[in-house]
Amino acid sequence: MISRILSIFLNEWIILVAILLNSILLFSMGFEGLHENDFFVLLDHLFTLFFIFEVLVKTGMYGWKKYISNSWNKFDFILVAISIPSLFELLVDIPDISYLLVFRLLRVLRILRFMRFIPNISQMIAGIVRAFRASVFVFVAILIYNILLAVLSSYLFRDEAPELFANPVLSLYSIFQVFTLEGWNEIPATVIANSDPGSWKPALTRIFFVFVVLTGGIFGMSIVNAIFVDEMVMDNNEELESKVDKLNEKIDRLLEERGRSES
Repeated sequence: MISRILSIFLNEWIILVAILLNSILLFSMGFEGLHENDFFVLLDHLFTLFFIFEVLVKTGMYGWKKYISNSWNKFDFILVAISIPSLFELLVDIPDISYLLVFRLLRVLRILRFMRFIPNISQMIAGIVRAFRASVFVFVAILIYNILLAVLSSYLFRDEAPELFANPVLSLYSIFQVFTLEGWNEIPATVIANSDPGSWKPALTRIFFVFVVLTGGIFGMSIVNAIFVDEMVMDNNEELESKVDKLNEKIDRLLEERGRSES
């Protein structure tokens, strides 16, 4: 009887269903009137206890070292561990102003456990990590360029658009918005609207933001995207190159055998 109960926590399909149901529950609790529903909160605590028992059973069966040596088990353990403080609600009434409210929110991260069951997710994550490593210097270069333009634009346009360029921090966000090309024309339009029509500011504003869009938005972000995507699909390219190399080797062998037979 006990072995059957323990086998529940070792069955990956049962764990998948539990994660899926818990994800649906957490999604439902996001709606107004349901996030404080006593029944839903109790169900969520039961799911937390279920996942805690899962960790305990697996560590008991495999041993702590073997269990934690698996990357996905480490991921599961961290997500379960950060959701444990939410169980304090069973013992202590946590007001909304309490800093412990953060632990309530962390339980939502349990939804991420569903990722481990996605096919080829490990290969995808490895590709993302590889792409970030290859792109890190480009990201740093874009960040430095963004900071440079942010400081410059803060000195140039803080009087005309203080809500956008009052300080380098605001300017950093505004320039990054221009980089993304999301409503970038509204930013120079605001500066021009508040500038003296007879001054040099409107012309300078147009030239400055066209330059920013071309260098940062089109050229800079395109380089970042190109490097990131290229590294993401490198596995596919390596596999294709390997197949081409093997095909070339077969062709060479066939040609050699044909040459021997003709001679």
